[in-house]
Amino acid sequence: MRTPLRPLARILPARLRGENTDRIEAENIRQRHEEMRDRARVRAESRLLFVAVLFLAGFTIVGTRMTVLASSEAVEPQASASSARIVAQRANIVDRNGRVLATNLITNSLYAQPQQMIEPERAVKELVDIFPDLDAKRLLKDFTGERKFLWVKKKISPEQQQAVHEIGEPGLLFGPREMRLYPNGKLAAHILGGASFGREGVHSAEVIGTAGVEKAFDDYLRDPALEGAPLQLSIDMTIQSAMRRVLYGGMKLMNAKGATAILMKVDTGEIVSMVSLPDFDPNTRPRVLTEGDASDSPLFNRAVQGVYELGSTFKIFAAAQAIELGLVNPNTMLDTKGPMRWGRYKIRDFHDYGKTLSVTDVIVKSSNIGTARMALNIGAKRQKEFLQGLGFFDPTPVELVEAPGAKPLLPPKWSDISTMTISYGHGMAASPLHLASAYATVVGGGTLVKPTLIKARGVTKGPRVMSEKTSAMARSMLHQVVERGTASFAKGTGYAVGGKTGTADKPKTRGGGYYKDKVIATFASAFPMNDPEYVLIVTLDEPSENSGKEPRRTAGWTAVPVAAEIIKRTAPLLGLRPIETGPQTGVTTVKY
Repeated sequence: MRTPLRPLARILPARLRGENTDRIEAENIRQRHEEMRDRARVRAESRLLFVAVLFLAGFTIVGTRMTVLASSEAVEPQASASSARIVAQRANIVDRNGRVLATNLITNSLYAQPQQMIEPERAVKELVDIFPDLDAKRLLKDFTGERKFLWVKKKISPEQQQAVHEIGEPGLLFGPREMRLYPNGKLAAHILGGASFGREGVHSAEVIGTAGVEKAFDDYLRDPALEGAPLQLSIDMTIQSAMRRVLYGGMKLMNAKGATAILMKVDTGEIVSMVSLPDFDPNTRPRVLTEGDASDSPLFNRAVQGVYELGSTFKIFAAAQAIELGLVNPNTMLDTKGPMRWGRYKIRDFHDYGKTLSVTDVIVKSSNIGTARMALNIGAKRQKEFLQGLGFFDPTPVELVEAPGAKPLLPPKWSDISTMTISYGHGMAASPLHLASAYATVVGGGTLVKPTLIKARGVTKGPRVMSEKTSAMARSMLHQVVERGTASFAKGTGYAVGGKTGTADKPKTRGGGYYKDKVIATFASAFPMNDPEYVLIVTLDEPSENSGKEPRRTAGWTAVPVAAEIIKRTAPLLGLRPIETGPQTGVTTVKY
């Protein structure tokens, strides 16, 4: 198919003309070589273009990836696994001012692979020196047995990690961990609750809430869509610290078994401080009691889980309802001659207050008889409806997992005698947090206040329980209790305080009946009383003031002095100035 180098069609005529025929062959060879060079050049150019395109694409991909990496935040690479990834990240918890209550700390776990160990006996000896709580015999048995893997410690400090590393045992290995840290220790322990590990792997562990708000808001704290936004509580750590210090001192001074205090904002129901003693460190949360009285455990939250008969603190509810119904007014005189008989029951007062007292003095002097007579006029049905409106029939809606289990104890049959005894705080049991919510409702204008541990963004009014006029009368009576009644020890705080004392005999855990020498002493108060902003509840379990000849256990001698000291310590921190008295201006309350 190739063109001949010596074509006869050109050779023969050239010979006839006498031309050199070798030139024709040379010319044809030259043209053929030129064509071959042209084709080779085209092939080479095509190959070079193709390689250049490949290099350009490669450099473009590498450059793009480098740009993305340079502009993004560095993260640790995640190894692929067949199982679902363990989510360890957990959002912080902060107080109302943004101070950290709970956060995360990167640490390590210690595990062993006995099959890779060289000197297990020496490793056991040195590990026990580092971790004295380890069982040497059990550990040696595990290290020299058939086990291929075991956890030694779930959390270790950097110092402990270095000490283990210096053992030089290849069978002792470390795994990264993200643990929950509570930098304030025992402060707000019952509110925070605690956290522990859920699903665990060698290289990560899932942190889950076990109690308190940690468990109540577990889904929120673990939600990656929130991008680590902290959970902001209504608690003020400065107030919490001051209140815990005073309450602890008061509990010891009054020889009480336990104590609790709640400070709540009247308008929003925000819990600014809530303390329950004895308490615990959530960093090393103790085990739950499996026998005995649950209240003996430091895990027991007396403010929420403690369901007690709260004594005479309930009397203001009977008086407020009777006023609201138009049955009495603060100056109405009531028959207080005792004892009051009702069938086989007798109702007595702590002292003989005479034949009659006004409604105000019934509250000031804490007359059981006068309160019972008001309750009889109210009737069982209306009393139940009123107390239900105050929230005493259901668990508190506060954001703690322990709250739903603390339902008030109601009489199985609401008889007339139940109506009378409940009016002065016996025969019905509720938590101190129930009482705080009810008092905030009574002194705050008469609309229902619900407690919350989340910082409020505004004021939301609840349903109306009583009129503002009745609320104002109730405030006046509570103020008189402090000015000239059973809570006079709260008069010297420097602030306008109102409240009501309550002393209830403590029921026996077995066999029924009540102890003769054990009480629950409570002081429910509010301040400043001209325009209440805060409600304070202080409850002492089995207090006894022993400075006199005989022990004094009533709330006026035990709970009131503790509450007064709390108010003196916390009111300035809350931005409230003491009462200023002038010869011309009278008494005024000034706020920052």
